[in-house]
Amino acid sequence: MHRYIPNTEAERKDMLATLGMQDIEELFADIPDKVRLRRPLQIPKSHSELELTAHMTALANNNLGARNYTCFLGAGAYDHYIPSVINHMLLRQEFFTAYTPYQPEISQGTL
Repeated sequence: MHRYIPNTEAERKDMLATLGMQDIEELFADIPDKVRLRRPLQIPKSHSELELTAHMTALANNNLGARNYTCFLGAGAYDHYIPSVINHMLLRQEFFTAYTPYQPEISQGTL
């Protein structure tokens, strides 16, 4: 069974029948047996989003980059300060649409 494919057994049989095949192994008949993996993949258990973010951050911290060296890249690729209000203003709905908010309490101070 291929758990990563969200099809029912009946759907799999219909797809194979459409291809004129009896078994999913027939799809791989042209692949030489000596290069086929005949064991389950050795993949570590899954992580939550928080665990994965912490893990990837730890891996990234092993790298050295522009923060560790003098950077001559230019074109905006160097360290520079962006006030946090810029991000908050860019995320405002008014900047994602051509429509103006008509309620004065919403648009007050932004238009």
